[in-house]
Amino acid sequence: VPLVESGGGLGQPGGSLRISCAASGSTFRGYFMSWYRQAPGKEREPVARISPGGAGTKYADSVKGRFTISRDNAKNMMYLQMNSLKPEDTAVYYCNAGSGGLYNINLPGDYWGQGTQVTVSS
Repeated sequence: VPLVESGGGLGQPGGSLRISCAASGSTFRGYFMSWYRQAPGKEREPVARISPGGAGTKYADSVKGRFTISRDNAKNMMYLQMNSLKPEDTAVYYCNAGSGGLYNINLPGDYWGQGTQVTVSS
């Protein structure tokens, strides 16, 4: 399933940003959708995952309570609302789709977007 991220950019420490993922095709609503990120010089890491219907979510400890993942199946869209931003949130954020379940967040699905840069700096 083709995935395209948007909405990245520069955010201030303590501020907010929202990034989006647009999916093509009618199968979007059947996938577990996730956000991953990769900072310079570091491995890609999971951020959050949402179940196909949107009722279930799973977050990495580093973003729990600050980030919120959501989806709109009618629009084939997924979102990541990022609040209380920290400089260590700086990374390229990737949209991911798969069928691996809600809690296996360390195991990404088969489909990736191209990534969107998020930079947190004053």
